[in-house]
Amino acid sequence: MTPDFRLFPESASTFADRVDHLYAFLVIVAVFFTALIASLIIYFSIKYRRRVHHEHVQITGNYWLEATWAIIPLMLTMVMFVWGAKIFLEMRSMPANPLNIRVVGKQWMWKIQHPLGRAEINELHVPMDQPVQLNMISQDVIHSFYIPAFRVKQDVLPGYYSSLWFQATKPGRYHLFCAEYCGTNHSQMLGTVVVTTPEEYSSWLANTSGESSEVAGARLFERFRCDNCHKTDGLGDGPSLTGLVGSRVPLAGGGAVIANDQYLRDSILNPAKQVVASYEPIMPSYQGQLNEADVQQLIAYIETLKPGNAPRPESAAPSE
Repeated sequence: MTPDFRLFPESASTFADRVDHLYAFLVIVAVFFTALIASLIIYFSIKYRRRVHHEHVQITGNYWLEATWAIIPLMLTMVMFVWGAKIFLEMRSMPANPLNIRVVGKQWMWKIQHPLGRAEINELHVPMDQPVQLNMISQDVIHSFYIPAFRVKQDVLPGYYSSLWFQATKPGRYHLFCAEYCGTNHSQMLGTVVVTTPEEYSSWLANTSGESSEVAGARLFERFRCDNCHKTDGLGDGPSLTGLVGSRVPLAGGGAVIANDQYLRDSILNPAKQVVASYEPIMPSYQGQLNEADVQQLIAYIETLKPGNAPRPESAAPSE
């Protein structure tokens, strides 16, 4: 056995120890009852083996014994269920004000976009002791974003945004895998998560010559002349996008939807799916003209359009 051998991956997030404790409990229960049942089978096989002149004794039922071996497993399984459900719900409950990072899965790489313009491929830098939320989507097939040291995994689907959050507790470099078979080079879809101190992360984030998602989105907004219909005063052929994100949008034919990332993506690539009330379904689809990274940039720009603080697309940095 080498010094680097580990029975479990390193524990490097707030979830890791809690998941390990639950797993250890499940293993202990499974080993205990496996050993108990195996021992009883062996014992009774020997005690009641076929023998000459053996008398058969009628065994009557024992209600207390039957109740005991029904209640004890029930209590143990309920402990497992409640314990596991609590961890699961906390993993799915996004914290307030996390660091938002956008991820696109693609055969066979992870494309990662940080705030302020820093982009990576197959490497994810995150600060220690700060909640990080990943907003993820696939460009092609189903992938699965898996960081063993953090004990977190989330399927990444084409056409649908999924989210994952974690809080790293130790600086270092950790494995990143795709845990869903996604094609010929699935085994090579590897990456690294780099955890640094918040100060080191801020310094790394500032050391970039790239443009932010918001600026890139503003360029796309101007390039496709989205402002011709989506005027800030609401008098265009399409609804105003100012203050749209997070608001309740009434739909034609009744009902309403919250303007989240999924709604915005569908409105860009499949605008006939959910038409806003009082507007005609005249918006063209940009399917095939924009990839998932472009859509994420447009969404990042739309999120900046707030009353009294809505940057104009013309203010975006020109494309070089």
